[in-house]
Amino acid sequence: MSQSRTEPPLLRTSKRTIYTAGRPPWYTEAGTPFKEAFVIGLCGGSASGKTTVANKIIEALDVPWVVLLSMDCFYKVLNKEQQELASRNEYNFDHPDAFDFDLLISVLRKLKKGKSVKVPVYDFTTHSRRKEWKTVYGANVVVFEGILSFANKELLKLLDMKVFVDTDSDIRLVRRLQRDIMERGRDIVGVIKQYNKFVKPAFEQYIEPTVQVADIVVPRGGENFVALDLIVQHVHSQLEKREITVRAALASAHQGQPLPESLSVLQSTPQVRGMHTIIRNKDTTRDEFIFYSKRLMRLLIEHALSFLPLKPVTVETPQGTVYEGKRFHRQRITGVSILRAGETMEQALTAVCKDIRLGKILIQTNHDTGEPELHYLRLPKEISEDYVILMDSTVSTGAAAMMAVRVLLDHDVHEEKIFLLSLLMAEMGVHSVAYAFPHVRIITTAVDKKVNEEFHIIPGIGNFGDRYFGTDAPSAWCENESTDY
Repeated sequence: MSQSRTEPPLLRTSKRTIYTAGRPPWYTEAGTPFKEAFVIGLCGGSASGKTTVANKIIEALDVPWVVLLSMDCFYKVLNKEQQELASRNEYNFDHPDAFDFDLLISVLRKLKKGKSVKVPVYDFTTHSRRKEWKTVYGANVVVFEGILSFANKELLKLLDMKVFVDTDSDIRLVRRLQRDIMERGRDIVGVIKQYNKFVKPAFEQYIEPTVQVADIVVPRGGENFVALDLIVQHVHSQLEKREITVRAALASAHQGQPLPESLSVLQSTPQVRGMHTIIRNKDTTRDEFIFYSKRLMRLLIEHALSFLPLKPVTVETPQGTVYEGKRFHRQRITGVSILRAGETMEQALTAVCKDIRLGKILIQTNHDTGEPELHYLRLPKEISEDYVILMDSTVSTGAAAMMAVRVLLDHDVHEEKIFLLSLLMAEMGVHSVAYAFPHVRIITTAVDKKVNEEFHIIPGIGNFGDRYFGTDAPSAWCENESTDY
């Protein structure tokens, strides 16, 4: 993640990290990824200062959603014989064969395309991968560093900028001694033996020759501020070329089109219309607003569950007779709320779905650009095969809903297994989501025809989050939970 030179663009609590500078859309109004992450490759000898250079680039970039990926994570799993050699400092960790290039290329390719990836964590003390892998997602910029970053042709194709960190061999040896002894628990004799037998020859044979493919050579590593400034200026210019606007395109598209087949609207019974009358009334008290909103949410959730695939099942009743019924068979349901107003629907979901897992996505509107931005997400593990019920109180233009759906797709959730639920939608939002993601099922209790210049639904419901939580209207910078944007 990036570090701002003024204030860090993130907030940390004991359980979560929230970016105060969000990730703008990385996809078009058609929902397809528009821009890949910009990948900076850093190569250089062992202890040349690659990580220091990487961190200084990240700090100077001063942009959110930057990922640092180390080649050290991709050492191969050693067999018993190799483990014994490693324990005696006789295994060559600086040879290309020591790295799992297939896994590395697969991970970097997915990360570049904006997908969620799992990165192995290598334990240098035990020479093995840890059981828990690290999940990485949402990179605008990837800084990839390693001794053999330029040694593979397929890997080179993924690098948008190649930087070679050139540091004197004596300095590198001193740094390696300090690192391996202090951080990795090695003895000085073993470190020197390994350096002379493997590290130095590998540098001369595999690493030093790759300086020829570098776009920039950085002598003296992290102390070379002129070179770092040139790198940062180039990356900024490339990022500016990749900017895209989504909301303006959504506002002018799909007007006059019939509502899509993927939309399902709860039947407007006298009971449903009566509850809408209460929650739409500006004079309704907060207690009544909450009570009737919850009733509508419960009806909406029950209606949505009717679209889940059910299989025939036979059970025996207490009277000893057979009943032919239906059952949702062996597939998990996960609920994901778009914060904060979507979170109000979680109680209704958990009331009818036992032991359901919950996730959260925070999307806010950038006041300067008018675009939705992703600030935070927490999704359950292994979500890719689940049916996902995506919840937001209202959907106006559909920009935030589209971003949330794109996040789920980037985590390999199947589009046809995503149900977008909202108490109220505008026709514009319905069309936007359906056009981009035709297989997403859209479920709501009502659809209003118009959206005004501020992207508020007309006649609408007001700011749902403020009315529900009893808060004052937010500043224009914040995402209005009720109108979705």
